[in-house]
Amino acid sequence: MRILVYGAGAIGGFLGARLTHAGEDVTLVARGAQYEALANRGVILEGPRSGLPDPVKVRVCKPGEEKGPYDVVFVTLKSQQIAAAAQHLRGLVAKDGVFVFPQNGIPWWYFQGIDSKFKGAQLKSVDPDGTLSRTFAPEMIIGGTSIKPADLVEPGRIRLPDAETDALVIGEINHRVTPRVQAIADMATRAGWTGRVSDDVRKVKWNKLLSNAVWNPLGAITQSTARECAEFPGTRPLAVALMREVIAVAAAVGTTLDANAEALVDGAAKRVSLPTSTLQDVRAGRPLEMDAIVNAVLELGQMTGVATPSLDVVAACVKLLNKRISDDRVAVRPVKLQ
Repeated sequence: MRILVYGAGAIGGFLGARLTHAGEDVTLVARGAQYEALANRGVILEGPRSGLPDPVKVRVCKPGEEKGPYDVVFVTLKSQQIAAAAQHLRGLVAKDGVFVFPQNGIPWWYFQGIDSKFKGAQLKSVDPDGTLSRTFAPEMIIGGTSIKPADLVEPGRIRLPDAETDALVIGEINHRVTPRVQAIADMATRAGWTGRVSDDVRKVKWNKLLSNAVWNPLGAITQSTARECAEFPGTRPLAVALMREVIAVAAAVGTTLDANAEALVDGAAKRVSLPTSTLQDVRAGRPLEMDAIVNAVLELGQMTGVATPSLDVVAACVKLLNKRISDDRVAVRPVKLQ
């Protein structure tokens, strides 16, 4: 298979490097300082299990320099970046090729491919003008989620705190288990990142969203990790309330989560955690990935009549933080005082 990893940041760089190391035919797409680092030095993976002793020399190109078509295109952009690249991406896949979308949060295709009382509904928060729905036919989409903390410490250098739960979980959006999705999962496993196939990829995404919708916005506005938010007496009850609201919205659109909010927050307090991807974006002055992670949950709550008062407040705070970053062109970083 010819494979393209479009968006070689922390997760894309990790995936592309591991697939390359395993002997797959892979091209990574990057830009700016990340492109220069990958082209000149390769990818440095630091981690007790998934790290490698030497930089991995990868085939890398800039957007527009790809040599398609590709059989599998892993789109590892942030969710809010996909629409701008959609038409370009559509021209890169082979006739029978597939796109794998492992983004965090609720995807635009959520109500496609299955029977639902909301069938055909368009989520304005993640696909406001329908670009994504028009560009990507349901049959070429494989959904999924990335369970793998990764920190892009500097261009080309990725820190990986390995855990037993690390996995790339993917599935057809019609919930069928097919040979093509199994082949992609097996390829990931051979490369050193456990690939799993799910017959309910939406539930998989909700289970991860229980973490993302809580710790990403809460960590961004408090400059804290999930563990720090879970340990602090003032934010622990808020985290529990946020999780309960996410569980209620999931149930309202047909996904029952076997989850206990208090237990999940207690578990986060016991784990070593990196800054979330959203907090990393705050500190780098990048746009925040809140539409799929938070705003889509709010939209689904409005559609189903589920109240989300705690998430409403946290979302408003993050929206203002994102506006400050965008309008003032600033990065928000902690500065150690003397």
